[in-house]
Amino acid sequence: MDQKFDWDRRILEKYAVSAPRYTSYPTANLFSEDFTEEDYSEACAKLNHRISPISVYVHIPFCQRACFYCGCNRTITRSKKKIQEYLEGLYREIARRSDSFSHRRVLQLHWGGGTPNYLDNSQMTELMHELATHFELDGSESRDFSIEIDPRSVEEQSIALIRGLGFNRISLGIQDFDPEVQRAINRVQPYEFIRELMQEINRFDFSSVNFDLIYGLPHQNLERMKKTLDQVVRLKPDRIACYNYAHMPDRFPAQRAIASTALPGVEQKLSICELIGKTLTENGYQHIGLDHFALNDDELCRAAETGNLQRNFQGYSRTLAEDLVGIGASAISEVGDCYAQNQKDLNSYLDVSRNAGLPIIKGIRLSKDDRIRKKIIQSICCKLRLDMEEIETEFGISFRRMFSQQLESLKPLERDGLVRWNNSVLEVSYAGRFVLRNICMLFDQYLQSKAPQSFSKVV
Repeated sequence: MDQKFDWDRRILEKYAVSAPRYTSYPTANLFSEDFTEEDYSEACAKLNHRISPISVYVHIPFCQRACFYCGCNRTITRSKKKIQEYLEGLYREIARRSDSFSHRRVLQLHWGGGTPNYLDNSQMTELMHELATHFELDGSESRDFSIEIDPRSVEEQSIALIRGLGFNRISLGIQDFDPEVQRAINRVQPYEFIRELMQEINRFDFSSVNFDLIYGLPHQNLERMKKTLDQVVRLKPDRIACYNYAHMPDRFPAQRAIASTALPGVEQKLSICELIGKTLTENGYQHIGLDHFALNDDELCRAAETGNLQRNFQGYSRTLAEDLVGIGASAISEVGDCYAQNQKDLNSYLDVSRNAGLPIIKGIRLSKDDRIRKKIIQSICCKLRLDMEEIETEFGISFRRMFSQQLESLKPLERDGLVRWNNSVLEVSYAGRFVLRNICMLFDQYLQSKAPQSFSKVV
């Protein structure tokens, strides 16, 4: 892969606009409450003939304390009763969801949150038992079972238990190692503590360890980020997801505790972004797309090279499963040609669960136009290229006629060195990887009627 830093910061600065992250297309803000449980059940019924593996996502919304930057759907609690009530709701939903998928192997499993390891050891064991009772969990080495953990909530023996439950991938929320930044975001976890945790994780032979980092946090600067990156490189996680902090205090009240005057400006964020890319690529990581990096020998790099990379609500992964079953409050399912999202509110989720229904509150059924654009956006995000002839063959369209306006809109990006044409194939340059969302936006028909200001900034 070409990973040369020949970008012009002045060019990239003009692309620092608000844009969707494209973990789905259409994006989740376009899901409609007109989409019902019956629509979802109908979509599942059409897939009865499929025997291919599936992916399952389980959402655990609980945290002990609020991280001020967080925009996830989470509940701050220490109530054991509330947690147990939620688990019982999960178990009911697991049983009902499995009716449509029990004949298909679960090759991908992901527990996210919130803080999945906020559950105690017996609760984690019980939850995995319920999943194994109702779904066929894959036991082979090719499975992709991952869990997100908050290092501050790790109990003694938890890592051994997590590995014993079948998880072979683990993701740590690091964000930043600088003490002042950690205090400002209410997430204090010293480097030495993480180093000792990594030593424990490495004892149990996980297939990969992921670090989540965030740039654009309060008090971050080049010097502090350089030190954090040096520490990250020493710990050598297999994968790194490095997100741009989205400061939207009107949407996420906890962010009001962060003073906007403490946030780095666009120019400084661009410098930090450049530093991240340079440091990681010089230390054996490939920039596989958007915010994600992986060691050269990691499966994600191999998947990127062979064109088998996929992207969904959990980020990048190997192409393993056609359908995604989301379980828990706010979880999103991707089944056939539809998306279906669960109730976000915890009490509403539990009320529906107690009444023998699925907690679906909204969703969307994809039109042919949606499916075409989804394919294009996936190709840009995962393959860093767009083959017009491939799209024409799959969907029976004339690409140049259908997307004449978009082809014209690509010309400024081509002049800026972010994309280039190789006959009928659009290729993304290395600098273009930092603005993939801008390229995808050109093919998003919904942005014509909905302003993108409600999304996070690209840089």
